Parts: sequence; structure tokens; C-alpha cells
Amino acid sequence: MYSRNLLRLKSKHDKFMEIKILGTGCPKCKTLDRITREVVEQNGIDATITKVEDIMEIMNYGIMSTPALVVDGKVVVKGRLPSQDEIKKILTNKF
Repeated sequence: MYSRNLLRLKSKHDKFMEIKILGTGCPKCKTLDRITREVVEQNGIDATITKVEDIMEIMNYGIMSTPALVVDGKVVVKGRLPSQDEIKKILTNKF
């Protein structure tokens, strides 16, 4: 069972992606969460999306400013809000 912060979608790809949105709940963090979920849904990406708001867990990624996007354990965007197209490129290039 998935919490409201977790989304799992079926994909035509056999690969599974773990995505984390790091942020304490500011408007940019919420926007990154929303846009990332839209990109995942629109592109049929098989992924879990988790929203991480705990500051200690965020600091474990070496993040000093949010929002941040983590894909498969790697920080791919930090301290800014990427465009929907940039998120799509990041996520679809994983395949």
C-alpha cells in the first residue's frame, strides 16, 4: 500500500525508477512535486515518487537549498525549480 506521497505507475519499460522530491513544503517544493508527478503520469514512467520534508534526511543528500530532485539516489537538480521539459528530459533519458 502506498501513502499519498508515493505514486507507482505501470510502464511499457522494464525499468523502475525511484524519485524523491526534497523540500520542506515551500511553494517551489510543492510545484516541483506536482510537475514531477505530471511528467511521470504523462510519459508512463514506472516510478515511485516520495516527498521528503524531514530536514535531517534532506541534509543527508548534501542539499543546502531546496527544492531538489533525486533520481535513483542521485541528486539531479538542487536549489531551483526546473521546467517541466527539463524534468521530462532527465526522467526519460534514464531509459
